[in-house]
Amino acid sequence: MKQIIIILSIIFSAFGVMAQDAKDIVTKTYKVDGNCGMCKKRIEEAAFVKGVKKTDWNKETHILTVVYKPSKVNVETILKSVAKAGHSSELVKAEDADYSKLPECCQYKTNTCEH
Repeated sequence: MKQIIIILSIIFSAFGVMAQDAKDIVTKTYKVDGNCGMCKKRIEEAAFVKGVKKTDWNKETHILTVVYKPSKVNVETILKSVAKAGHSSELVKAEDADYSKLPECCQYKTNTCEH
């Protein structure tokens, strides 16, 4: 009987830890400039810093969805990484030097991408 109580205690405490982790994960969306599939890959990879669980950038809407743990990373760090890759967001603008490193079709300020 004592073993059953111990096992049940371990199981219930494990569920409590899992529930706490789920509450610590948030999903946010931000507008990020880009043009094409190459931009999508670059933006998503740049946003995937330590503490981020999932990223998705929509080419049509220019919306980046980020699922992350605020206890491990903040939005500013994520968007600074995206800006360093050359893509401006509504909160952090890319430096001209980083933007100019983008391939020609990915330079979203010119609107010249054909794919």
